[in-house]
Amino acid sequence: MNMKKISLLLLTISSTLLISCKKGNGDFDASGTFEANEVIVAAETAGKILDFAADEGTKLEKNQVAVVIDPTNLQLQSEQVEASINALGEKTSDLTPYIRTLEQQIEIQKTQVNSLERERTRFANLLKEDAATGKQLDDIETQLKVAKEQLGLSQRQLDQQKAAISTQNRSVLSEQTPLSKKKAQIDDQLSRTKVMNPVAGTVLTSYAEAGEITAPGKALYKIADLSIMDLRAYISGDQFSQVKIGQTVKVFIDNGKDDYKEMQGTVTWISDKAEFTPKTIQTKDERAHLVYATKIRVKNDGSVKVGMYGEVKF
Repeated sequence: MNMKKISLLLLTISSTLLISCKKGNGDFDASGTFEANEVIVAAETAGKILDFAADEGTKLEKNQVAVVIDPTNLQLQSEQVEASINALGEKTSDLTPYIRTLEQQIEIQKTQVNSLERERTRFANLLKEDAATGKQLDDIETQLKVAKEQLGLSQRQLDQQKAAISTQNRSVLSEQTPLSKKKAQIDDQLSRTKVMNPVAGTVLTSYAEAGEITAPGKALYKIADLSIMDLRAYISGDQFSQVKIGQTVKVFIDNGKDDYKEMQGTVTWISDKAEFTPKTIQTKDERAHLVYATKIRVKNDGSVKVGMYGEVKF
């Protein structure tokens, strides 16, 4: 091998070593992959999907209507129960006119009793003065007794009618409470035919389309807020005491073949249990070491993707 070839070979080896040192884990304190807080949104009622606004890549706001499920069946059920509630009023007995007639009759009878009592008193006084006969007083007392009996009969009849009507109507109206609760339950299900997006973010995966039939618990789409990303990195036992929640660290991601992009991150979580190093990010020998998982939150400017590798310097 001539000197020219040897020089070229040494130059190639030196360049390779330089790049390896620049991109190797030896320059960093920890490494890991980026993840987002993903939420899987599922249907809460059954029916045909009429509108589906959660296509992959779509950005949705919090509480935005993302999916509309056909509400026709539930609307009909709600209307049916409401009609049953309204019909209860027609089943109740309205005897107000009859009761009013009895009350008027009782008032007349009371007037008659009062008048006869005054007549009895007058004839009793006349009898003392020999201005009236005993028969006249007896006739008045007989009339008074009959009038009082009629008044008592009318009063009992009125009380009985009121009690009977109250019992009958109470039995009918007792159906109103369970019917009202049933309607509230149906209306609650009806409100769930509009699937409200729970968090602002970007749709990662769509599991359904307009026109499909869905069911309660069936996944519709997966969404995550990609403006904030978490780097799940792993630190050794020696580093455990040096890293604290709330600590600001430097995060690096690939920025081309031989360069890194530096970002600022904040430690938000540190596991209190050691685990073996994940196979995906360490060599076979290093996988036998125990490490602690951490989460480092990074504000994403669009350059960080889910599953991307990241490096950390504490």
